[in-house]
Amino acid sequence: MLGPSASLVEVSAVLEVLVPPAVDSLYFWALQVSFAGGADRGGAHVGLQWNARHRGGRAVNWGGYAPGGGLLRGTESTLASTPDDPNTRDYPWEPRRPYRLRVSPSAGLAGHWQGEVTDLATGDATVIRHLEAGGDRLVAPVVWSEVFARCDDPSVSVRWSGLEGRTAAGEVVTPRGLAVNYQARAAGGCDNTTVGLDELGVVQTTNAGRSMAGGGIVALRSLR
Repeated sequence: MLGPSASLVEVSAVLEVLVPPAVDSLYFWALQVSFAGGADRGGAHVGLQWNARHRGGRAVNWGGYAPGGGLLRGTESTLASTPDDPNTRDYPWEPRRPYRLRVSPSAGLAGHWQGEVTDLATGDATVIRHLEAGGDRLVAPVVWSEVFARCDDPSVSVRWSGLEGRTAAGEVVTPRGLAVNYQARAAGGCDNTTVGLDELGVVQTTNAGRSMAGGGIVALRSLR
């Protein structure tokens, strides 16, 4: 996300799976942050997954990596996990339904950060768990799609909107635009993924003609 240089203590984004996957391959759509304050403290991602290992193929993840390698430690989630994965838990998300993903400080747990998902159709907010990452602010927020399907598998689309950050002073800030990046084919990516705008937000799509080149900027208007 592009925006002011203010020190952020909370970031959030709204995710909708517009066209769900039709194959069993893993799909992961997430809001990623890095932690700062003193030394480099690593980063983490909160998001929804289409994951055949979980009940109904649907899950939510809040996990990350320490700067020296290895997974960040965290509290045990109250959500069930069919394969008993500490980072990824069963979560029955539905297509064409908006979910707010949020990262914020964990109340009463120093050095921890809370990952949360809210079903905006019902208002139900679910704390996934708390990660022990240290730091006192969030930097370099980004939203992404990670897809392990074949490039010619049926097209899947997700929409991102409601991109926001909150400073320690309580000011709400929004990005001016999003920088577009694609994984190169030589690194395992596909040439037929693309990014575009619709009336509500930014849409990421697989198996479609590429309408926006990598390195471009999606200028954001007033979006939900």
